[in-house]
Amino acid sequence: MPTQSPLSSELRERYEAESARLQHDFSTSKDGLKYLQERSALVDSLARRLWAQFGVSLGLEPSRIVFAAFGDFGRQTLFPFSEVDIVFLAATAEVAEKFKDEIQSLTKGMNEIGLKTNAAARIVSEFTQMDSENLEATLSLLDCRFLAGDQELFSDLRNRVIPDLMVRESHALVERLAELTRNSHRKFANTVFYLEPNVKDGPGGFQDYVTARWLAAMSAMEKHAGWPDARTYFSPANQTAMDSALSFFASVRCFLHFRNKRDHNLLTWDAQDDAAAQKVGTQNTEVTGVIDWMRVCFSHAHAVDHISGQLLEEMPAAQSLFYRQLETWRTGFSDEDFSVVDGLIFLQKPENLSNPDLFFRAFRLIAQRGFKLSPTAEHQLEMARPQLAASLPSGGDFWRFLEDILPELHAADALRAMHSLHLLTLFLPELRGIDALAVRDVSHRFTVDEHTLQAIENLHGLRQSKFKWDERYAGILGELDQPELLNLAILLHDTGKAVTHLEHIPASLEIAGKCLERLELPVADRETVLFLIQHHQDLGAGLRRDIFDPRTVAQFAESIGSPELLKMLCLFTYADIKAVNPEALTPWKAEDLWQLYIGTANYFNRSVDERVHGDANDEVLNHLRSLAAAAGQKLQTFLEGLPRRYLRTHPVDEILRHFEMSGRLGQDPVQLAVKRTRHWYELTVVTKDRPRLFSTVAGALAACGMNIGKAGAFSNAGGTVVDTFSFTDRYRTLEMNLPAWERFKTAVHDVLSGKRDLKRMLRERFEAEKDQPSKTAGTLQLQFDNECSAHSTLIEIITQDQPGLLYRISSVFAQQECNIDIALIDTEGQTAIDVFYLTTAGGKLAPEHQERLRQSLVKEFSA
Repeated sequence: MPTQSPLSSELRERYEAESARLQHDFSTSKDGLKYLQERSALVDSLARRLWAQFGVSLGLEPSRIVFAAFGDFGRQTLFPFSEVDIVFLAATAEVAEKFKDEIQSLTKGMNEIGLKTNAAARIVSEFTQMDSENLEATLSLLDCRFLAGDQELFSDLRNRVIPDLMVRESHALVERLAELTRNSHRKFANTVFYLEPNVKDGPGGFQDYVTARWLAAMSAMEKHAGWPDARTYFSPANQTAMDSALSFFASVRCFLHFRNKRDHNLLTWDAQDDAAAQKVGTQNTEVTGVIDWMRVCFSHAHAVDHISGQLLEEMPAAQSLFYRQLETWRTGFSDEDFSVVDGLIFLQKPENLSNPDLFFRAFRLIAQRGFKLSPTAEHQLEMARPQLAASLPSGGDFWRFLEDILPELHAADALRAMHSLHLLTLFLPELRGIDALAVRDVSHRFTVDEHTLQAIENLHGLRQSKFKWDERYAGILGELDQPELLNLAILLHDTGKAVTHLEHIPASLEIAGKCLERLELPVADRETVLFLIQHHQDLGAGLRRDIFDPRTVAQFAESIGSPELLKMLCLFTYADIKAVNPEALTPWKAEDLWQLYIGTANYFNRSVDERVHGDANDEVLNHLRSLAAAAGQKLQTFLEGLPRRYLRTHPVDEILRHFEMSGRLGQDPVQLAVKRTRHWYELTVVTKDRPRLFSTVAGALAACGMNIGKAGAFSNAGGTVVDTFSFTDRYRTLEMNLPAWERFKTAVHDVLSGKRDLKRMLRERFEAEKDQPSKTAGTLQLQFDNECSAHSTLIEIITQDQPGLLYRISSVFAQQECNIDIALIDTEGQTAIDVFYLTTAGGKLAPEHQERLRQSLVKEFSA
């Protein structure tokens, strides 16, 4: 084992002692900026000491070579577990070769000290031309900082080479920055209001702070042909906001690094609790709890995101990238109040902003045409806010403004622009309580206000969607008589969460009722909005029932009352679920919602359009008979007793394939089919019913490393079972690997045939995964319903999703002698929402049987 040099040992002892002191100081002060400065200074001194050891002390004059810091180290923002980026810049290749051994020795020495170091050696001439394959290397020059070596060479690089390169290649560099920013933001749904934000890479995080400084530096270089004073990068107001954000995020990232003992920047709920309790980054403010602390966090992130976004918009290179969609308006738009250039609104008479009519016209332009406010206009509106507050229009006048903009294609953009400038809450104070409100929910990803705005965006996005299944929803959106009422209901539907996080609808109704009265809506319109708020969760909850059961449809139709309200609730549900998180509205859930809408619409108006809303059973059966006329009685026998849901959820060609599979049961009693769809894999099992069949298939899938997202279980009067399982391949073993498909089918077949020991397979799988991070245990929610079906007992199970969950649930059912008639399996984010229609001995479960089942499930999931 190699030994460290005496110098490395000495420096390591110093580094460890100083690092412990710095960590102790931070734990006391929570001053992240001070920590970053002192750690950077510490690493500076260690690096220079090693340079002296491996360079000058060996008799080598370090001319024509520079030892420099890059990245966090170059910016002097070296976080506790940040990697140390260093570069050796040589005047020529010969100089680089001369110092090659010393460079390697110095890098090794830094790693021996305990510094995770990334080292690179470059020739200065390489930076006179941009490497189009590695633009990030060029951008990193903006953070380079001299440590040791040839000062004259470094000065030439910094004062001549870098500014020339940045000005000459600004277009490509800004486009690359825009692309990097866009890709990073997309991972977080393009919003700072993420419930568990990443304070480094998320929108408005530390990386956006760095991006903003890079952009400001490049912009200033274009104007001044050299390095600007860093204190003049931003306007005074923006500089204050950026300094405040840096101070906050420096403290939070240091806190997270020490807490996680690694470079981990995700602000989880537990971390939020601890940070708020310790007032990390908010020592001089009156923060009274985690909700207030997160509002401070979101405020800083929003400021950074806004400033970096403005810089991207203002720089000429960025405009071509960010405004390509606005080319149709390059000719401009102008009147006595506004001019529009490249899609950006400029105010001709900002002194008139105290007049609400001018204010309303600006945001109407956004809603109608999709324009954006220029940074100058935003600043002018911010300055006019006190005057606007002093002369607010009446509630009726503001409703007439909302009534105009809410149906417009870009209404969400107008609302978001108003909210960003704190103008929406000025006119609608009912929204103040949900402003940047983080309500913890395993399904929701965003703050309440962001969820609301995204729901409105989802609604209007239907008209521009490229997805085929959205066209149907867009069709009924176009049929609405008063779409503005639906939008207003969405805007107010979660206001009650400012009062209570649990059953918020009553509180939302109370807040909305007062708001609607203040806005002077007609009584009938108020009733519509309140009805939508009161029932906005009904259709979503209905998806956990058998939506093809006539009793389910009848109950919905009777509770809704009219086709117009049904359309509004359907669209509300679509927009609301999609805004929960990016994965919440799965294609099959969108399809189920549409089927529930169609079934209920058919109930309302059964005789108007028989072709669209007629009895699907008769149509499907007739079609099947026409396609398989020769099957005759065999087909009828196969279909006999299958639930109506089976015919509605499977296309005719699939039903015929299932029929053909059932005809081969005499050759092989277990018929399997696997196919890949756009979003998941699907396994179909056709066999004769038997005890524990459903749980055995679920267990086999879990043992193969598959994650079940949806399942359906059906059986006919003759005991033939058709079970379908939609799943994702967690380890991608099936992807582009045809032999793996056959191994997978063989494994499932062998389990169902009794040739393989399922329990052993599961033990091996769970043993292999035991070192993976475990999910936090969630609360188990159970609900029985003996009234929703004529012949089955419904049980709804909501709990934390986890591998093998369906197997465990269905195994308990089998132990309690419960037969699964229908299984409706769904997952929202990390939450499993599973509904089963159960029978025992051909009938419903008696109350005492339900209680035994409840106790068994609780025992299973508390173990």
